[in-house]
Amino acid sequence: MKSIIPTDVPPKKHGEFHAIFEEATNGSGRLMLFAGDQKVEHLNNDFYGPDIPAEDNDPEHLFKIASRAKISVFATQFGLISRYGGDYKEIPYLVKLNSKTNIIPYSAHDPYSQQWIEVEDVLEFARYSGIKLMGFGYTVYLGSRYEHAMLREAANIVHQAHRAGKLAVLWMYPKGNFIKDEHDPHLIAGAAGVAACLGADFAKVKVPYKDGKFDPTLLLEATQAAGNCGVLCEGGKKIDERAFLQELYEQIHIGKTRGNGTGRNIHQRPLTEAIKMANAIYAITCENKSLKEAIKILEG
Repeated sequence: MKSIIPTDVPPKKHGEFHAIFEEATNGSGRLMLFAGDQKVEHLNNDFYGPDIPAEDNDPEHLFKIASRAKISVFATQFGLISRYGGDYKEIPYLVKLNSKTNIIPYSAHDPYSQQWIEVEDVLEFARYSGIKLMGFGYTVYLGSRYEHAMLREAANIVHQAHRAGKLAVLWMYPKGNFIKDEHDPHLIAGAAGVAACLGADFAKVKVPYKDGKFDPTLLLEATQAAGNCGVLCEGGKKIDERAFLQELYEQIHIGKTRGNGTGRNIHQRPLTEAIKMANAIYAITCENKSLKEAIKILEG
């Protein structure tokens, strides 16, 4: 797929943006986003408990995976990168600029996830630290009474990222008291369209369901609504590896998505298994490998 350089990327930054886009997508136009932002979003629920390896409770487990596996970008918070990035400068980072915990239920209070740190501060940090900064991420909770504030922050982050020649990825999650079904295909398509209006390069969305079941054709409304903004499906809770890869393959080749944002289905495994799973996901996403080829990678 041809690299799409947004018009708000200054001409002097076209080369940098193109290089980042091509490297991140392996020339495929698809993004394999390794999501490592759940330590805030889900607290310790995703990192400690039955069927979760003890090593996953250590934040460095994420960095070990990201440094040894094939990924497009590793998305996590600035502070975590500041703690571990010095030892893992080669990881392609996507800095997540906002996050919130899940302590207060959405039924009690509409969500608002405010920006933590400025884009320019992260750019300066990347310059003096030598980390490999690929772009920025931000979550918008559409339908929240605070959506106006998050939309404004998101628009500014996307523009500032592009001015610096970096990628911008938006998590587009309808949530709040007015959202009855966050997996509604029509609502997800609307969220994808909003991401395009915000100028995002990629939009990470919920997987659409009908009658509680996944059908890859349900994604077609969203991928069309997003236009040339790539749609990424969230990975969700850890499931059987082969079932996950099958669904991913269908999302891309039937639903026309352009990647995935996967966390738990990778990091909730011992290091060796996590690396194999990430490599299998990358193979389908960015190397255009078949499901059979990806399973061979998984089996080692």
